[in-house]
Amino acid sequence: MDTTAPVTLNPSVIGQAEKHHTAVLTRALAGTTLDEKQWIVLNQTVAAGAPVDPAAHITRVAAMTQWNPGDAGNALTALLESGLLRETSADLVEPTEDGTALAGKVRAETGAIVAAAYGAVSPEDLATAARVLTTITARMAEELART
Repeated sequence: MDTTAPVTLNPSVIGQAEKHHTAVLTRALAGTTLDEKQWIVLNQTVAAGAPVDPAAHITRVAAMTQWNPGDAGNALTALLESGLLRETSADLVEPTEDGTALAGKVRAETGAIVAAAYGAVSPEDLATAARVLTTITARMAEELART
C-alpha cells in the first residue's frame, strides 16, 4: 500500500479506527467478568453521576450504540447479578463501590493508550474530526430511523 497517497475519510478508515478502539477496550477488559456491552452499560451508569431509571438507561444506551434494547437490558441484568450495579430503594440503578472501582481501572488503562493516540493529532484536527463524525452519525441515524 502506498502510504504517501492522500487518505480521505471513508467507511474503511472509520472502521479501522473503531476496531482499534475495541481492541484497546478488549485488552483492558481481559481478566474481568465484563464483555463490551456490560462495560458500556456500566460506564454510562458511572458517568451519569447519579442513580438512573433502568428502563430509560436501557433505552438511552440502546439508542447510543444501535443495540437491540434487549441486549442492553441483559447487560444491565448481568451487572446487577454480578454486584457491579445495585438497585436503590427508589427502584433506580447505581454503581456499587466495586463497579465504580472497576470502571476507574478500565478507564485508566484505556485512557492512557487513547490519550497517546489522540495526542498525536492537533486539537484543531480533533475538533474537525469530531464535527465530521458527528454529522455522519446524525445522517446515518436519520436513515436508520426511516426504515
